[in-house]
Amino acid sequence: MKLSSVLSLNNGPLFSSPSSLQLSLSNHKQCNYSLSLPNVGPKRTGSKTLRCSANTLDSPALSTDETTVRNERMSSLGQVCGVLGSQWGDEGKGKLVDILAENFDIVARCQGGANAGHTIYNSEGKKFALHLVPSGILNKETVCVVGNGVVVHLPSFFKEIEGLESNGISCKGRLFISDRAHLLFDFHQVVDGLREAELSNSFIGTTKRGIGPCYSSKVIRNGIRISDLKHMDMFADKLKILLNDAVLRFKGFEYTPCTLNDEVKRYEKFAKLLEPFIVDTIHFMNDSISQKKKILIEGGQATMLDIDFGTYPFVTSSNPSAGGICTGLGISPRSLGDLIGVVKAYTTRVGSGPFPTEQLGRMGEKLRAAGHEFGTTTGRPRRCGWIDMVALKYCCQINGFSSLNLTKLDVLSGLPEIKLGVSYRAQNGQVLKSVPADLLTLEQLVVEYETLPGWDSDISKIRKYEDLPDAARLYVERIEEILGIPINYIGVGPRRDALIFK
Repeated sequence: MKLSSVLSLNNGPLFSSPSSLQLSLSNHKQCNYSLSLPNVGPKRTGSKTLRCSANTLDSPALSTDETTVRNERMSSLGQVCGVLGSQWGDEGKGKLVDILAENFDIVARCQGGANAGHTIYNSEGKKFALHLVPSGILNKETVCVVGNGVVVHLPSFFKEIEGLESNGISCKGRLFISDRAHLLFDFHQVVDGLREAELSNSFIGTTKRGIGPCYSSKVIRNGIRISDLKHMDMFADKLKILLNDAVLRFKGFEYTPCTLNDEVKRYEKFAKLLEPFIVDTIHFMNDSISQKKKILIEGGQATMLDIDFGTYPFVTSSNPSAGGICTGLGISPRSLGDLIGVVKAYTTRVGSGPFPTEQLGRMGEKLRAAGHEFGTTTGRPRRCGWIDMVALKYCCQINGFSSLNLTKLDVLSGLPEIKLGVSYRAQNGQVLKSVPADLLTLEQLVVEYETLPGWDSDISKIRKYEDLPDAARLYVERIEEILGIPINYIGVGPRRDALIFK
C-alpha cells in the first residue's frame, strides 16, 4: 500500500462545524500585554567518537582551535542529555538538536504533538520544517523515537515521513513510535477550534492542532492509543465514544455514521502502514541506556508554556520542562545527565497571555522583521520583546540547566542599545522575587530594565567567541552573570554551521 494513497483520504474535513464557528480565528485580537533493537545505530560509549558535519556552502571553515572547542563541548556531554526551551517556545531548539545529534545514537521526543515546529537545515542548506519527527532524523546514523508522552496525528506523521523520504532522507528502521502514545484525530482539531471560538476574547491562542482536546481525552481516560490499532474490531466503538462526547459538549459539532465508517477504514490502512514503526519504547529506551547508547531528548514548546509552571491557562497541555522527560519516555530521573536550555537573545511569544517585556511599537516590529518571527507550524506573527531575565531564571531553577544555548544573537546587530528585563516590581512598589502565579499581578507589574551598548557589525560569519564585538560579549557575559549558568553555544544565524561553541 502506498503512503500517498492513504494521505489522499485526508484531503477534506471529516467532521464539520457551523459556519459561525469556523476554525480560522484570525479576526480575534490578541490580548495586549507589556523492543530492544540490538545494535541500532553506532555505539558511542567513549568521548572520542565525534563526527563534525561538513560545512555548509559558502560557510567559513572551522579553524583547529574552533574544532577543538567544538569537540570538547560535544565529548563533555553525558550519556543522556536534554535540550529544552526556556522561554515561550520558538527558541531554536531544533537546530541545536540537529547539530548535537551527530554524536548521539538516539534522539527522542517526549511530549507535545504537531504543534511543535522545528526548522532545521541540512549540510547543503536545504530547509526542513519538522513537527512530530525528532530533529535528529537528518543524521543518517541516528535513531529517532517518538515517546509515549507525545500525541500523534497519523495523517501529519505520514505526510512528514513522505516529505523526508522524497528528499532522500530514509526513515526506515530508524524512526520508532511508542505503542503507548495517544492518537490525535481530525475531530480533536475541530474541537480545538470550537473551544477557541467559545472562549471569545479570552481565547488561549492555540495552534488549533487538537493538542489540548487530545490530552483531555487522555486525562479523562477515554483516549485511544497506538496499541489500540492492533484491535480494529473494537476501534469503531472506542472512537464512537470519543465522538459522542464531543457532540454532547459542543452544539457546533456533528458527525454521521458514514463519517465514522470512513474514519475507521482510514485508520485500518494507517494501522498497516504504522506496524514497522511501533515499538515498546519504554523497554527500548531503558535497554539502550543499559547498553550505554548516547541519548538526546528534544523538548517541544518551553517551560513558560508548561501546564504546571507556565502562564496558566495560556499554556500548552503537557510538561515541556525537565519532568516531562521522565514521564514522556519512561526513563528514570537518575539516568538524566546534562540539560541544555535554549534561549533567544530576545523574547518572543505566539498567541495570547502575559508577556512582561513585550515591545508593542517599532522595536517589536524591528525584532520581528530581523528575526523572521513567524510560526513554523502556523505562520502566525510572533510577539517580540527584550529578554526577560526574571522568567529565564525561573525556568533555569525549574529545569536545573547545566548550560545554555543563546540563539539569534545576530538579530540584535545594528541596535544602538540593548535592554535586559532584570526585575519585576508590583504596582505597590514591591519587588517580586520570581514569576507570580497570579496572572493579574503578572499583567500589571512593571519591568525594570538594564541597558547595555549595542554593536553595528554583522556577526553572522563569526565562529570564534573571541572574535565577537566587545558589546556582544558583554551582553553574553551579563546574562551568564545574572543566571550563574554558562552559555556554551551561541547562535549567530539560521544556517546549520552558524553556531559558536564557547
